[in-house]
Amino acid sequence: MFCVTAATTERLDRFLADQLAVSRTQAGRLIADKRVTLHGKPLRASALLERGVEITVALPPEEPPPRTYAPAHADLHFVYEDEHLAVLDKPAGLVVHPGPGHWDDTLVNVLIGRGTELSSGATEGRPGIVHRLDRDTSGLLVVAKTDLAHRRLAGAIERRQVKRVYAALVWGHLRKSPVDIEAPIARHPTERKRMTVAQGGRHAVTHAAVVARFASTDLLRVRLGTGRTHQIRVHLAHVGCPVVGDREYTFGGSRRVTPSERNVAERIESLAPRQLLHAAALAFAHPVSGAPLELRSEWPEDLRPALAAAAADPNLLAERNPLQYLGFFASDE
Repeated sequence: MFCVTAATTERLDRFLADQLAVSRTQAGRLIADKRVTLHGKPLRASALLERGVEITVALPPEEPPPRTYAPAHADLHFVYEDEHLAVLDKPAGLVVHPGPGHWDDTLVNVLIGRGTELSSGATEGRPGIVHRLDRDTSGLLVVAKTDLAHRRLAGAIERRQVKRVYAALVWGHLRKSPVDIEAPIARHPTERKRMTVAQGGRHAVTHAAVVARFASTDLLRVRLGTGRTHQIRVHLAHVGCPVVGDREYTFGGSRRVTPSERNVAERIESLAPRQLLHAAALAFAHPVSGAPLELRSEWPEDLRPALAAAAADPNLLAERNPLQYLGFFASDE
């Protein structure tokens, strides 16, 4: 328990991080777990405290020592690397960090097998992991090598100073473009591996714009305003434009398409080995030097046949830079 002596305070999560000498992420977790109370009532992270109030913090039991990580080996393509951080082009099918069912075959294991130094991480079991991509989403991912870089990158993401842009091929057409999708996201009440839009969920914002419009699909440029689990996939499905090839949130897939376009849609679907979602651009200030970093990743080879079929343009199969060819990067804001 401690008493507030300052005349005014910042948000509770910032104030608590300073008072307890922990990261803001750790302070936020204490608050989310309802371990920070005033007169027995849990407080919100945004709470502002008055001078003289007494706050109770119930610290969790001491955590067990971190597990060791078995090294694994896989080919990784790095687009940027220095002594502070690395940005890699994550292949589809690779889980980012260890967890149930994937203790020794994740990106973390591969990085350890490579000999890459990793920060201790803000969460146990996720060394170096600043943000995540779903297992079957490919593209640009930054990992931190030092705790300083990790803290600053995490702070930049929280302040929305890291620009994360995705290319997505979706069923149907956005009713307006650009569009800001703002809808709270929570875990599905019965299917615990899925997320859903729900009242009381965590605030989530996604910005989407049409890059190219095809007969039954749109190629979208999607920018994250927040970073919730499965956010892009859930939000696009919510507005009626689910990602092509998404096994969790497609809700009908090619069967949603007008009968006159059904055969083409079924061909697109048959050519989709996974969800057609790719982290194509990443921009942020280097956490130590402050130098601007702007990185790009082209549309991956395994998704080109489906994109070419959707565009009815066989030239895309031979095109080395299909996103650039379609004007995706030219549409950058």
